[in-house]
Amino acid sequence: MLQAGLYEQLINRAIRQELGTIAEERQAKADVAPAEAPRVLTDYVSAVLKRELDRLLKQGRSLDEQVELVNAIVELIRGSTKDPDASEASGMDVEPPPQQLLALLAANDPRLAISQTARNLPRPETSLARSSLFTGARQEPPMFTELKKEIASAERIDLLVSFIRFSGLRLLLPELEEFTKGGGRLRVITTSYMGATDLKSVETLAALSGTELRVSYDTKRTRLHAKAYMFYRKTGFHTAYVGSSNLTNPAISSGLEWNLKLTAQDQPDTLDKIASAFDSYWETEEFELYTNTQEQKERLRQALEAERHTTIGGPRPLFFDVRPYPYQQEILDRLRLEREVRGYWKNLVVAATGTGKTVISALDYRGFCRSHPGEPCRLLFVAHREEILRQSLQTFQGVLRDPNFGDLMVGGARPQRADHLFLS
Repeated sequence: MLQAGLYEQLINRAIRQELGTIAEERQAKADVAPAEAPRVLTDYVSAVLKRELDRLLKQGRSLDEQVELVNAIVELIRGSTKDPDASEASGMDVEPPPQQLLALLAANDPRLAISQTARNLPRPETSLARSSLFTGARQEPPMFTELKKEIASAERIDLLVSFIRFSGLRLLLPELEEFTKGGGRLRVITTSYMGATDLKSVETLAALSGTELRVSYDTKRTRLHAKAYMFYRKTGFHTAYVGSSNLTNPAISSGLEWNLKLTAQDQPDTLDKIASAFDSYWETEEFELYTNTQEQKERLRQALEAERHTTIGGPRPLFFDVRPYPYQQEILDRLRLEREVRGYWKNLVVAATGTGKTVISALDYRGFCRSHPGEPCRLLFVAHREEILRQSLQTFQGVLRDPNFGDLMVGGARPQRADHLFLS
């Protein structure tokens, strides 16, 4: 029985009979457009055939009987063609037992000379013919291992990622180097948005043979946030990963990121749209060709630095009044005592995680500056992770009420000044 709600259902005889009992004002129907008819009718026949094959399987019928049903449909198509010269349906019968072709090597493939066969070709664990979803779950293959195998089996690759970090690029770099050395064509589109891309990763990609790279510097109008990895093959078994993963280590290895793997076999229209959208971005003036000239390196470095500064201190200024907790005040007083009374300028503060060591250091520096007016008051802040450095810089900017305080020297960030440096 038909339920009230939205549909996109081809009307068959059974549905039309039921609609005949329903008032016309309760129905909304539309003719199938001629251009859409092949897709709509194919989807319908596919669903009917799958339902019947599932029924045969549940009844315990043999695999040969399923093949016979498929061949009967092929024979019907062959006999129904109006073109006397049509031969497309000939040779389409499935011979039992049904098998799938998984790979084919060229007769002159050099791997044959070292006793490798088509069975040795790397291939993704997930299907090349059916779409699938990656959610970062433990039972799934890590996305980067699938990408490595996609790279190894592709002839052309397009990458569209907002952020590229070398920590993520290095997971795929051996395969990309092998791919480009072997004549594969690689195109990459990225941005300077938020300063999240590091210069080293862009330089490394641009240095690969057969690689073209375009960068968006205009982050005010063009805030590209798409993430897509596209792999094209001469066999027509193209694939694309579209979702939330930028080219960073956590995003493609351990993060709870969602990415949909699409295939040209079951989503041809979507793959075509992805390819067209990428080409349109590639041709627009907002994405500029990047080469490893010194001028372009400097331009990108400045753009990334400007974005990082804007992201940290511009739109979201972190100005606040900080009153230290009693135990923090005791530490600050003892530091002042060691310096001003005892003359000890090398001091060590040990405190548990979460007790506010960064805040203590920012307050201590602020007090030091106030007691030494007109002096340089230089600062060196060292930590082992970039995230810690960025958070610490924000804390100092907030405590000191100065959105321009400090410079980062980590990853691709290169400081313009060295007076107040946060580095790894």
